[in-house]
Amino acid sequence: MRVVIIGGSGHIGTYLVPRLVADGHEVVNVSRGQREPYHPHGAWRKVRQVQMDRAELEQRGQFGERIRELRPDVVIDLICFTLESARQLAEALRGQVQHFLHCGTIWVHGPSVRVPATEDMPRRPFGEYGIQKAKIEAYLLEEARRGRLPATVLHPGHIVGPGWAPLNPAGHFNPEVFARLARGDEVALPNLGMETVHHVHADDVAQAFQQAIRHWSTSVGESFHVVSPAAVTLRGYAEAVAGWFGREANLRYLPWEEWKQTVSSEEAQATWDHIAHSPNCSIDKARRLIAYNPRYESLDAVREAVDWLVAHGVIRIQAG
Repeated sequence: MRVVIIGGSGHIGTYLVPRLVADGHEVVNVSRGQREPYHPHGAWRKVRQVQMDRAELEQRGQFGERIRELRPDVVIDLICFTLESARQLAEALRGQVQHFLHCGTIWVHGPSVRVPATEDMPRRPFGEYGIQKAKIEAYLLEEARRGRLPATVLHPGHIVGPGWAPLNPAGHFNPEVFARLARGDEVALPNLGMETVHHVHADDVAQAFQQAIRHWSTSVGESFHVVSPAAVTLRGYAEAVAGWFGREANLRYLPWEEWKQTVSSEEAQATWDHIAHSPNCSIDKARRLIAYNPRYESLDAVREAVDWLVAHGVIRIQAG
């Protein structure tokens, strides 16, 4: 089939494009610029690259039409963040595609009542990102139920992989936290460090999209969590990272109001977003309906990313 990926040269697309090419699909990557994927692969030589400025075309009401003109059988949208954006594309593709796949987020849940959270739990999102993604999910699944668009929604966790900094044990993205744990320096965690984060390797996200396409009959009209088999606590995460470097984690716990004064406002906001959600999601449905089988546990996925950062000098184990 002809598969059009919107935003296919980023974290997920780096792994998804080679998988789709290997499955024999004709792949078209739509992006605003000419950025390279995080890792080179020979499959990219077979990919047609199309440049479009989504924001500009959406303002003119033309983005969906331009995607339709590519005559896709399947559309995978990795970079849609508002209901208005999703609606414009969906309306243009009604009756035109065999499958439409949207990349959502586990933050559609908001705080959990019971864990691990399942896809059928009531949505209580907070924050603009989670709220918009929940609206998009509801809209697309209603389109599928009414037979207007064969849509599937995949909800990844915190995506990690070699080439970029993963969410760290303090709940933000400053790689210095990994360096301090590697050196045995003290690291402060908010509260008691028992909040959870739920990572997923980018290749496992790619696998889920591939499997959803392969299992069309059981994926259309459904949403799926795409995460590792289990979430981790901040404390357990920090202890594991220190252990990778032969250290015992030197941890201190501070109440939130005190802890947030020890980091930048940007880092504090990132941590608050993560610990307020404390995601912990089930993948039973994805395993059952689309045969999703993640290769990476959370800590395995993070370790691969950390090893890359160490090798490239982003994480400096030696002080100074």
